Formats: sequence, C-alpha cells, structure tokens
Amino acid sequence: MRLVAEKLSGERGGELIFSDLDFVIAAAGALLVTGPNGSGKSTLLRIIAGLLQPYSGNVRLEDAEAFPDLPSACHYLGHNNAMKPALSVRENLAFWQAFNGEARQDIDEALDTVGLDGIDHLPFGYLSTGQKRRVSIAKLLVSHRPVWLLDEPTAGLDKISEGRFAGIMQGHLDEGGIIIAATHLPLGLGNARELVLGGRE
Repeated sequence: MRLVAEKLSGERGGELIFSDLDFVIAAAGALLVTGPNGSGKSTLLRIIAGLLQPYSGNVRLEDAEAFPDLPSACHYLGHNNAMKPALSVRENLAFWQAFNGEARQDIDEALDTVGLDGIDHLPFGYLSTGQKRRVSIAKLLVSHRPVWLLDEPTAGLDKISEGRFAGIMQGHLDEGGIIIAATHLPLGLGNARELVLGGRE
C-alpha cells in the first residue's frame, strides 16, 4: 500500500495556496505537514480525505484492495471533534463504529487506551477540552482505516496524553498504517518525513 500525490495543487477562496506537490508515502510511513498559518495544511488534508476537490493534480491510494478509493481508507481528525454533545461518549463512539464498520478495538478497550475508562456514560458535552480530544482519538481505534489524516491532533492535550498518543500513532505505523499530520508541534514520530508549505501568516 502506498499513497501517491502528483502535481497536487489546492486553493481557498479562489486563491491558489499550494501547487505542484509530489510525494509518496508507503505503508508504515508518516508525513508531517508544517508551515505558517494560511499555508494550506488543513486544505491539503481535506483534499486527501475527499472533502475538497484539488485545483489540479491528483492523489490516490495504490495496492489497498480492501478499499475502493482513498477517502474510504481515511480517518480524518480535524479541528472539530465530530461528536454530538448531548450523546454519551459510548453512544458517539458506537455511532462512528457502526458508520465506519470493521471494528479494530471495542469501545471499552479504545477508551482504556486513551486513558478515559469509566467515563463512557457521560454526555460528550460535559467533558473537558482535553477529554474531548482523547475521545476523538479513541474514534480512530474503534474502526479500521489504514490512512490517518490528523489536523493539529495534540491540540488541548497535556504532556501525558501527548505521550500516550505518540504511542498510539507508532502502533498504527507498526501495523502498516499511514499517517499524514498537519502540526506546529513535534509528534514524537522519529522517522517521519516533513513537508513544509509556504504561505503567509
């Protein structure tokens, strides 16, 4: 399995913000996308996830027979946590597990992995910012997708949770997954490549 981008360009508001990106990420590989605010990091992730159309070029997943296209192979963790505040933690995770299919971990195991066992009955809206982010990380674990697209994934996490998440990401890579992360901060992935976008503050 490998993710291939060829001459990939993206725009926002009618303005070209990056152009002619070429990269290949093989299984067990990670790419950290860095650059100033407005340089197109989030736009790039959304294009890969299939949420936005590229201005030009293409991005695809090769040799992944279980998935018909790249978007179906992706977990996208954006700035928002994509959870309903009035539903419990368990209800939210159960929805995403049913929506995505093919369980990787059960809900109890995923919450234990992110250090939130015992809070599954609480409404998501009652949680702290860091707890909400950790539940969203648990969403990555309750169904299998080989490509993780992570937009500032450690926002709101304390140092202990950052270290725990670094271990989760490394485990995903060790299983042959792919990670593309837009970040201003180190993520603890020692072998990750870096793609620096230009742009303006």
